[in-house]
Amino acid sequence: MSITQDIRDAFSRRDNALNQLIISNALVFAVLIILKAIFFITQTSGVYVLIMRQLALSSDGMVLLRHPWTLLTYAFVHEGFLHILFNMLNLYWFGQLIREYLGDRRLVSIYVLGALVGALFFLLAYNFIPVLQPGLGLPVIGASASVTAIIVAAATLLPDYTFMLILLGPVKIKWIALAVVLISLAGINGGNPGGEITHLGGALLGFVFIKQLKAGRDMGRPVVAVGDWFGRLFQPRPAMKVTHRSPVSVGRATAAASKTAPSATPPEEVDLILDKISRSGYESLSKEEKQKLFRASQQ
Repeated sequence: MSITQDIRDAFSRRDNALNQLIISNALVFAVLIILKAIFFITQTSGVYVLIMRQLALSSDGMVLLRHPWTLLTYAFVHEGFLHILFNMLNLYWFGQLIREYLGDRRLVSIYVLGALVGALFFLLAYNFIPVLQPGLGLPVIGASASVTAIIVAAATLLPDYTFMLILLGPVKIKWIALAVVLISLAGINGGNPGGEITHLGGALLGFVFIKQLKAGRDMGRPVVAVGDWFGRLFQPRPAMKVTHRSPVSVGRATAAASKTAPSATPPEEVDLILDKISRSGYESLSKEEKQKLFRASQQ
């Protein structure tokens, strides 16, 4: 099977959001590497600079008005192997937790909203903080804001979940998230203040997203709605088929569907289940509790 077919298969599945995010980042990285090499050989490196201007997020508001799509595209662009490697590893490790407990759609919602809030922090910082204003116009790229949002969201959802780290042994993810935030704070006065500020925006989004979700409010619904709209836009419409059914048969079908359809899990029950996971781990859940959590992730 060809690489192209593998990629198509990965994007054709509806329950494969984590892999799709990683593949999207990897594809953009690979394409940019190829283009950069071509432009270098042909001595047209200026074209590469123009391409990056279409993808990177500028701190200049006037540039952003001409390139509004960069509020999101910057979160899929990397330059440097280590940059994308660490971002994708963290996305995979922590994204698995979000995907398992909250579902694919909320994983994508946190990624997208983390990028948007990180972009907002970046723009506000360079336009309103005096010490950063001399750098107005500098761009930012990378998935770090989105990945930080996912890290903090996972730590807020499951603070006592433990990762085994090389040299350190078992570490609860709440301490990992705290370290990520502190490193970003410490890096503001370093060589990449813009990038660190986007991390902090993503971190705040991840924390607020889970707190709101536990309160019964899903901040990701607009993202899901927009995604569904685009999905319908590019999905071919099936041929219309007209059937005639009697009112009696329709009533029977509706009654049967209402008996078999699973009822929605109340937010209060989801809260209790998540608290139990935090205390005792996922394996402590009963089969019924796992089913309720799965149904809640599909709502």
